[in-house]
Amino acid sequence: MGNRLSKIYTRTGDEGSTGLGDGSRVPKDSLRVEAYGTVDEANSAVGIVLAVPGLPDPVRSCLTAVQHDLFDLGGELSIPGHRMITPAHAARLEKELDAFNDPLPPLREFILPGGGPAAAACHLARTICRRAERNCWSLARQEPVSPDALIYLNRLSDLLFVIARVLARHESGSEVLWRRS
Repeated sequence: MGNRLSKIYTRTGDEGSTGLGDGSRVPKDSLRVEAYGTVDEANSAVGIVLAVPGLPDPVRSCLTAVQHDLFDLGGELSIPGHRMITPAHAARLEKELDAFNDPLPPLREFILPGGGPAAAACHLARTICRRAERNCWSLARQEPVSPDALIYLNRLSDLLFVIARVLARHESGSEVLWRRS
């Protein structure tokens, strides 16, 4: 395979447009660019979690697979009509979610984002994932978006919440519970 990006700057976006994967050009603030850009941001946030030393191997393995999925999802969103995320992706997340959640105590109160560097980073990734989901729904109201992509983002934010709980216990032994005022 040759070099994918032999030149990083092209100057083609200097006037406020960007190229989609199919070669068409759209404004940089279009709903489609906002959607795949936020998916990219979520992927970067997952990368921050993965950069924390000492993660449990099952968490590291799961989140590494998620990064690959998010890259595929960004590619899907950057090419109108292209599909890469399937129902099997969400099913895998549900299986992982159940495996991480089963040993956790039931939630009796809301928890605050925190609990250690990895847990806090995972909560941040969760909130960015929720924003990506909202942006994809906004896009879906204007243009076709695969329902599988929307379901995937919904499951992923749930998974990141549960992994944040796992990581809080791993790092500090407990979660930070919300106190009613």
